[in-house]
Amino acid sequence: MKDGIRVHPTAEVSDKSSIGEGTIVWHHSQIREGAVIGKNCILGKGVYVDVGVKIGDNVKIQNYVSIYHGVTIEDGVFIGPHVCFTNDLRPRAINPDGTLKSPEDWALSETLIRYGASLGANSTIRCGVVIGKWALVGAGSVVTKDVPDYGLVWGNPARLRGFVCPCGHLLEKEGITPEYIELRCSQCGRLIQIPSKDFNKLEEK
Repeated sequence: MKDGIRVHPTAEVSDKSSIGEGTIVWHHSQIREGAVIGKNCILGKGVYVDVGVKIGDNVKIQNYVSIYHGVTIEDGVFIGPHVCFTNDLRPRAINPDGTLKSPEDWALSETLIRYGASLGANSTIRCGVVIGKWALVGAGSVVTKDVPDYGLVWGNPARLRGFVCPCGHLLEKEGITPEYIELRCSQCGRLIQIPSKDFNKLEEK
């Protein structure tokens, strides 16, 4: 233990990675070189963190999550079991001439998961998307497009179904301004302003 960091003996952690104070890494996880993990995170059994991945503080990653190169996860994100990220929009094992692809033979497509978002179990996050702050992705969803702040999405492909409060409950429409739709939490009463352009995506579903 160093600076309150706990790493299970079966975990494989590169000495070229960085792990913040208070973070716990559980059984059979692998953290590769150049990965940066913040403070007070929990990485469950079998979590894979690829080269150069950036993870903020207070992030909870459940069992058997795969986080590949090009993914950035901000503070306070929840990632359910078996969530899978991708990083290549046109994946191939080989080139047209039959040779095995090398790291130079493909284009990285980056993904950003913003503050406080939650990704449900078994969801797949297609590379190149941004999942907004406090957004909620339903279990088993396949996310192929950006998700707005506070957005609730589910399905394959995932579609915008509503908006949720930071406490996790549904937001209900209350008022309209020229630029925003005002929504109030059905549970805690918090008032959230959603840009009209984002709310209209819900109307289009």
